[in-house]
Amino acid sequence: MLGFILVMLLIGAVAGFLARLLVPGRDPMSAGATILLGIVGSFLGGFLGYVLVGKDVTEGALQPSGLVGSVIGAVIALLVYNATTHRRTITR
Repeated sequence: MLGFILVMLLIGAVAGFLARLLVPGRDPMSAGATILLGIVGSFLGGFLGYVLVGKDVTEGALQPSGLVGSVIGAVIALLVYNATTHRRTITR
């Protein structure tokens, strides 16, 4: 159990950092928020892999994915987060 948590923290940190690097724009996040972004991306990537490919049907839809799936899921999560929280200013 402790090994799983450490691996999730490490993959979350790497995936969150890479997602913030790939998505253009300023993202003022703390290190903890970056790790959380990567962990959310890992589960989102695992869900998308389950839906699109249908592999690991016995594990269910809520499962962590590898590094590539985690980065893809973290990029999607960051884009959704940016779209819902950043307000656009109207200039005249």
